[in-house]
Amino acid sequence: MKSRTHLAVFAALFVASIAVPTSLHAATLYVGSCGGPNKPTIQAAVNASSPGDTVLVCPGTYPEQVTITKDLTLQGLIVGTAGQVVITSPAAGVVANTYDLYDYPTAPVAAQVLVKSARQVVLNNITVDGNNNGISSCVTDIRGIYYQNASGTIENVTTRNQVAGYPSLALDGCQTGQGIFVQSGYGTSSTPQYVAILGNSVRTFAKNGITVDGSPLNFLLQKNYIVGQGPTTGAAENGVQISDGATGQVLNNTTIDEIYEPDTSSQPYNAAAGILVYSSANVEVGFNTVGSAQFGIAMISDPTYPSPQDPTGVADHTNIHDNSVLGTQIFDGLDVCSNNNTVFNNSIFSSTESGIHLDSTCVGTGKNNIVTFNTINDACAGILQGGTPNTLGGGSLFGLIPLPGANTFFNDTTTVLAGDVCTVVPTPGVAAFTANASPLAAAGTGLLHPTPVR
Repeated sequence: MKSRTHLAVFAALFVASIAVPTSLHAATLYVGSCGGPNKPTIQAAVNASSPGDTVLVCPGTYPEQVTITKDLTLQGLIVGTAGQVVITSPAAGVVANTYDLYDYPTAPVAAQVLVKSARQVVLNNITVDGNNNGISSCVTDIRGIYYQNASGTIENVTTRNQVAGYPSLALDGCQTGQGIFVQSGYGTSSTPQYVAILGNSVRTFAKNGITVDGSPLNFLLQKNYIVGQGPTTGAAENGVQISDGATGQVLNNTTIDEIYEPDTSSQPYNAAAGILVYSSANVEVGFNTVGSAQFGIAMISDPTYPSPQDPTGVADHTNIHDNSVLGTQIFDGLDVCSNNNTVFNNSIFSSTESGIHLDSTCVGTGKNNIVTFNTINDACAGILQGGTPNTLGGGSLFGLIPLPGANTFFNDTTTVLAGDVCTVVPTPGVAAFTANASPLAAAGTGLLHPTPVR
């Protein structure tokens, strides 16, 4: 007679034999002629795959739009010295294949790679090129990679040329054209999503380089390199936008050249930002390098216009630390238009207005912030303090960890200035100007959704 122990072991083995995880049965499919079994297009391989499979793409150019609705890995291969897999526009251009969740059903989106309602999709070593996309109006938003109510990892990819009609058409004022866009919620899903966006190259976008939008959505955005178009009359670019309740970390990224050329200090309604956190609380922004933008890093609360996913509309309780912000044009290195944030150990050089603005113009904001151990060199005001009270120097992180002491100022017209206005001393031949208008106006169409302030 078998013992109960033996029976228990047998039963466990039997259960394991009929409940083997999908990944143990995962298959590998190829696109192109460098391996088999293979398919001629990426979409054909995706359609033929099962959840948990891997699709390996041979080097080459693939003129197609790809939709993924199951868990899988899509990875570009290096074969010999050929190392680039490019998803580009079909000959007839890209077409709308979904809608923005926030503006459904009035905002069609042409996603070159659409990942929808999947739990674990990995994209690796893929270039997504919006060249010759054929979009001829502002109605349809071209997005290089669009995760919609989906989780996974976007790593070592390149997005480029997500501009309407690129390269022949310049559509001034279109709030469209995104490199990587991750979005969740808005009544379509209550399942928490998590997306890691790691080590990607994002360039030549019209609106935002990387957008993380909505809730419940957690993210890690790390070691990405984001380059705007420089002075442009198209949309007001943002290198990174975190918005509408998304929570997570923006770490070790580089973003440069976000400049909306028509903007001026007296009409700051379209200002571009290197990193913009809008109506999203509990975000960490650390160890980033931001150069040549109109706002370097901006934290904007907007309780007057909350989203369905974030009824408070606040951007509070953010930890902004160890960033380098260089050459901010027109406005502030750090604009803190929210409350209860920690601003620690940032290095801010050459800001036209202030190095750090504790901004009161976003409806009762600029209060109860800890601003300590920052270095500010060459600004109209080192710290422009619109809201009070705040702690300038010292304080503690999360109320537990003591922080070092005073901020350090070099070559600032005024080290600490009360109010929300700093009059910049002109250089010879250049008229003086007074800043700052409300960043809700300044961010206006610089934000993703242009009506009334996004």
